[in-house]
Formats: sequence, structure tokens, C-alpha cells
Amino acid sequence: MIVVTAIFDARPGCEAKLEAALRELVGKVAPEPGALEYALHRSPTAPGRFYFYERYRDQAAVDVHMATPYLKRVLELVPELCACAPTVDFYEPLVSIAELR
Repeated sequence: MIVVTAIFDARPGCEAKLEAALRELVGKVAPEPGALEYALHRSPTAPGRFYFYERYRDQAAVDVHMATPYLKRVLELVPELCACAPTVDFYEPLVSIAELR
């Protein structure tokens, strides 16, 4: 399994447009068979900051997701809607309370 996190910071005044684009993205990712979780969050202290927590079955599923036209369309909006490039990080899960319950 592979975990991906992504942080998007909206340009001032573009918060609603960015949120709408990211919300729409979640619906498009839902049918991807290798996408196990794709959750969008908003910071309560920085309302223009959005955080994705994503889990994929394997690297092939990540590759499929990264090549989708709908993700590419959202990334094309970044210069217009975001204050900076998104921060994207990849992780290998180690342990979870779900495994301990």
C-alpha cells in the first residue's frame, strides 16, 4: 500500500473555486479500483489550505491516478487558483490502530 498526501494553498479570493475543483476531483477518483481512500480536508485555522489523504493499493494504482485526465485538469488550474505549487509526499504505511483493534 502507498499513502500520498497533498496540500493545496488557495490564492486569496480563490478559496471557493479551489474547494469546488478539489471536491469534484474526489467524485471522479471514487471509481478508480486501486484508490482505497481519497479524503479531502480543509484547515480550520487557514481556510484556504486543503489537504488530501490518499491510500492506493500499489504503485500501479498511483500511476493510473496520476495519469487521469481529471487530475491533469485540476493541476492545470493550480497557477490560477493556488498561491504556490502543491506539496505532495509519498509514504509507506507502518502501523495503524485499525490493525490493533
